[in-house]
Amino acid sequence: MGVISEAIKDMKGYKLHIVKSDKYKTNTMVWKMKAPLSKESVTKRALLPYVLQSSTANYPSTAALRSYLDDLYGASMFVDVSKKGEYQIISISVEIANEKFLSDQTPLLKKGLELLAEIIKNPLIKNNAFDGETVEKEKRTLKQRIHSVNDDKMRYSSFRLVQEMCSGEPYALHANGELDQVDDISEVSLFEYYQKAFAEDELDLYVIGDVSPEEVETTAASLFEFADRVPQDSNSLDGVRREEKVVKEEQDVKQGKLNMGYRTHIKYGDPDYYALQVFNGIFGGFSHSKLFHNVREKASLAYYVASRLESHKGLMMVMSGIEFKNFELAVNIIKEQMDAMRSGDFTDEEIEQTKAVIENQMLETLDTARGMVEILYHNVVSKINVPLDQWMKGMQESTKDDIIAVANKVNLDTIYFLTGMEAGE
Repeated sequence: MGVISEAIKDMKGYKLHIVKSDKYKTNTMVWKMKAPLSKESVTKRALLPYVLQSSTANYPSTAALRSYLDDLYGASMFVDVSKKGEYQIISISVEIANEKFLSDQTPLLKKGLELLAEIIKNPLIKNNAFDGETVEKEKRTLKQRIHSVNDDKMRYSSFRLVQEMCSGEPYALHANGELDQVDDISEVSLFEYYQKAFAEDELDLYVIGDVSPEEVETTAASLFEFADRVPQDSNSLDGVRREEKVVKEEQDVKQGKLNMGYRTHIKYGDPDYYALQVFNGIFGGFSHSKLFHNVREKASLAYYVASRLESHKGLMMVMSGIEFKNFELAVNIIKEQMDAMRSGDFTDEEIEQTKAVIENQMLETLDTARGMVEILYHNVVSKINVPLDQWMKGMQESTKDDIIAVANKVNLDTIYFLTGMEAGE
């Protein structure tokens, strides 16, 4: 796999990451802001990027802003709020055509960066407050986003598992914030938080495309300038080993949702992180995994079953949809698959197949510029620089003994079961 040549420059108050690549016909700019998850700020932070993308001083309505994007050869803009470990991340992306592929030589890279700067630095402000109408509109939309998690029982049960498992830890907070805090946010308090975030957050700007690094650096330096800061660390808590707890919740649902949360005690950048990836792939990450084969196919117990890692918090989640009556049986078979991993009951063929699928998945992610940013940003969150080639090499060199050692570090913490109202025990 070819090396991604990421040039990182220290700028005024932020880091500039340039990836020169002729793989894309567009140039992608992604602004990332990272701060520790906190109950006091989580909801304001979930609202902020949506208010910023709705209007700016020069484009005072969503229609005006979208019309300008159309004028830039159909440029696109996208915002997102997520969490990685115990940090809440705001992302603002602009993707724009590369003028090298157009007959019109308008300097689109510069215009894209100017637009990003407009969204970030020149919001629609009056009397030290955001536009009230915009804030109210986006508050209504945020409430809908929070409600949508409750309506989608698969997402709801994943969230409830995390809430129960990480109770008292910042990670228990949802990236979309708390419903009961939305109404308390005003255009004044949100603007005050905007000022605080840009004064304190860890700021990173990624520019990916067939670009001139010198031009990108010069343009970024002229458009983006912030006060120096020492980024805040999260009070990351690695959950202690404890007896597993079982939480059952009854709702009017037709299908049970069984979610099981494990502590891996391994985080991104740790020496055994590479073997953890392979372990997860064999255990439940892919369609050839033990969970899929034994729980879904062989025992016909689950409508779906899979496991996934939270790399910056050291968690692994198993998610499955089952009949209410099959709770005990499904839990036991899932535990049996973990025991099989601990005792080395998997083949060299399974190891090689899993490594091939992981590599393939990585290549697919790198096919998009935003996917590439997400992979590179792991290094910012973890404060450990793992070049992609090193990541792939570490994964490929993981042995069966390494995978068994990882399996024996992983412990079951919480079992969460969303069941029907009359399912009984």
